[in-house]
Amino acid sequence: MTKVYLAIDQGTTSSRAILFDQNGNSLFTAQKEFRQIFPHPGWVEHDPEEIWQSVLDVCHQVVAQADKDGLKIAGIGITNQRETTLVWDRTTGQPVYNAIVWQDRRTADICAGLTAQGAAAEIEQCTGLVVDPYFSASKIAWILDNVDGARQRAESGELVFGTVETFLIWRLTEGRTHISDATNAARTSLLNISSGDWDEGMCALFNVPMQMLPDVVDCAGDLGRVTHLFGRELPILSAVGDQQSAAVGQACLTPGAIKSTYGTGCFVILNTGDKIVRSSNRLLSTVAWQLDGQRIYALEGSIFIAGAVIQWLRDGLHLLSSASDSEQMAAGLTGNDGLYMVPAFTGLGAPWWNAEARGAIYGLTRDTGPAQLARAALESVAYQTADLFDAMALDGVQPVRLRVDGGMAANDWLMQFLSDVLDMPVDRPRILETTALGAAMFAGLADGAHASLDDMAASWQQDRQFTPAMADDKRRLIKAGWSEAIMKTRLRVD
Repeated sequence: MTKVYLAIDQGTTSSRAILFDQNGNSLFTAQKEFRQIFPHPGWVEHDPEEIWQSVLDVCHQVVAQADKDGLKIAGIGITNQRETTLVWDRTTGQPVYNAIVWQDRRTADICAGLTAQGAAAEIEQCTGLVVDPYFSASKIAWILDNVDGARQRAESGELVFGTVETFLIWRLTEGRTHISDATNAARTSLLNISSGDWDEGMCALFNVPMQMLPDVVDCAGDLGRVTHLFGRELPILSAVGDQQSAAVGQACLTPGAIKSTYGTGCFVILNTGDKIVRSSNRLLSTVAWQLDGQRIYALEGSIFIAGAVIQWLRDGLHLLSSASDSEQMAAGLTGNDGLYMVPAFTGLGAPWWNAEARGAIYGLTRDTGPAQLARAALESVAYQTADLFDAMALDGVQPVRLRVDGGMAANDWLMQFLSDVLDMPVDRPRILETTALGAAMFAGLADGAHASLDDMAASWQQDRQFTPAMADDKRRLIKAGWSEAIMKTRLRVD
């Protein structure tokens, strides 16, 4: 019987389950979307039960397919949207509030207060993160202070916290296991990334009771067992945040290797080895992975809106029938006609970190139509990526080529424009589902199917390379236009 791994990829807009063989080949995929809840401007929530049910549904489909095809599932790997925050009852497992999504900006005042009291430098030194609503700690505090009785219950040990992988492992193991892998723990603003432990001082600053927190564990190992849900016992062999998982799936295993994932948001991760690189330009220092208690670190730039801007054009404005239409629409134009879209729907991420910024479009004329807007939306993703690379350059880091993945990486026009704007080769892998692949690779490592990460990385294959073809003067001109658009957007709120 062929041995395979079940990768659960719990994302911002959907949950997927994918079967991978030991060589990293995708055999079967199931996917289910769930609701995005917007109670107020800048707020984004998910129903935890909808997340859970979507995961169960796709897993049942994949398990049934494995049985049909005579495949033996050796274990489960989990990767997930990071920073999204859940608080639930330790006894019943019932959430006390909706999951507050990483995009949510409701805690801007909490973060501004910490900055005003001079805590920003201490937080950044300890956690590697800037003070921003993006991360989990302020979200936990908000739930405790806005749900009746929640803070008292948390302080008495009745409530627990987790990011999405913690919640899923809790549910999959029927409440027997309360853990967080090091990559997700590093996105809370509560983990000391040097020691790998929860930091008492950070918990005090954010007013989060330490008894709520899960145990911090490696990304691969025996992380719990699913005993009843799928008609058989299955070990949970890995857990890793989605962007770090994509870096592993992209074989970015040596210092200097860099990838960018284009999903709902865009996330650039640069491997810095066993050294924490501190940015002077508001990039993030974070944990890339942890194995056998040893941490590998990364420098990260986070963009809140990438694929979400195309989703908005499709679902909000109904200018597209499908996301893929944007490629042909953009390719049909000879230029951007001076049109720039800044998709700051939930604020600006790195390197600006402006929670109050909101989206804007500059250069509208009577000739502006759906095609121009689609092109401006796609261009905004490349421009935001270029901002991150410019920040890295100022930090003394000069990547020479980029690996890309995620749904938007299938857009040839965007990938070519990205290569042009960055002025460097862009490599697209044969397998775009690198986020799920990374979780499967870690599961295979824990299972003994692979001797090392390097062994697993040997399976990486290139689909296509995009090389720069834009003249330098044009590149400078269009980037200058983008910089002006960003400046105007920031001036509206600064």
